[in-house]
Amino acid sequence: MILANAFCLFFFLGTGADPVVSAKSNHCLDAAKACNLNDNCKKLRSSYISICNREISPTERCNRRKCHKALRQFFDRVPSEYTYRMLFCSCQDQACAERRRQTILPSCSYEDKEKPNCLDLRSLCRTDHLCRSRLADFHANCRASYRTITSCPADNYQACLGSYAGMIGFDMTPNYVDSNPTGIVVSPWCNCRGSGNMEEECEKFLKDFTENPCLRNAIQAFGNGTDVNMSPKGPTFSATQAPRVEKTPSLPDDLSDSTSLGTSVITTCTSIQEQGLKANNSKELSMCFTELTTNISPGSKKVIKLYSGSCRARLSTALTALPLLMLTLAL
Repeated sequence: MILANAFCLFFFLGTGADPVVSAKSNHCLDAAKACNLNDNCKKLRSSYISICNREISPTERCNRRKCHKALRQFFDRVPSEYTYRMLFCSCQDQACAERRRQTILPSCSYEDKEKPNCLDLRSLCRTDHLCRSRLADFHANCRASYRTITSCPADNYQACLGSYAGMIGFDMTPNYVDSNPTGIVVSPWCNCRGSGNMEEECEKFLKDFTENPCLRNAIQAFGNGTDVNMSPKGPTFSATQAPRVEKTPSLPDDLSDSTSLGTSVITTCTSIQEQGLKANNSKELSMCFTELTTNISPGSKKVIKLYSGSCRARLSTALTALPLLMLTLAL
């Protein structure tokens, strides 16, 4: 027992982990471990961590432009099953929440010496076509909707989370404002000081992040796993499919193009022809041509050779009875 306790103490000391903290589930740490088990995720995550942590000079903590580029590559090229778990993991303690906040290395990619005005930051974003497009997607997919259950347009959490992640790697990059494990507040690195007569518009723009029920609900739902039924991965389709448009079967040489053909007959014949059955050996195909003769429009002078044996028998009987009929009429 003593040896076992000593081993446990050595394990926690060796890993730098606190036994009490480690007893709790840290979903953000689990997400990072899962990323490391995937070669592509591990490679691109290591790349942006290296670039964003590389100090250029005592006054420049990193090359922010390169850091943003590496972050965009990570979120664009790694499946969301890894990136979302790291970015939107649920937390019960401050240590977990701080790991979540540090996912995008805010000291380089997010924070700056001073916070710019949010409208200035928005104007800067709009000068870049990609940033402008990503910001427009965010407003479209994360705008608060009071006509839906989740406060998201079409109850689509997935679209909102994707639009949020799509803005990471630009000057408009959003992030968690603090290490509060449960009170989720995200924002770009900006404020509305110095907005002048545009302060109301600035506050409205900032609240699209800080007080957005759609975005907050989407992040919380993903973290606790309740987004499964509320975030359609794509458009839903009816189980009943439209009938397949069949090709018109080849007509016999002596059948006029103006002949009216029943739709059901065309479908039957076409399905037989598509199966590659030969006319000489196919009873069904013979029946098709017999059925075609019943749909000849009135007044048509074309005659079709009948291939059905039963049809020939009926024709022979009719010819035998014809003289008797004529004799009856003469009398």
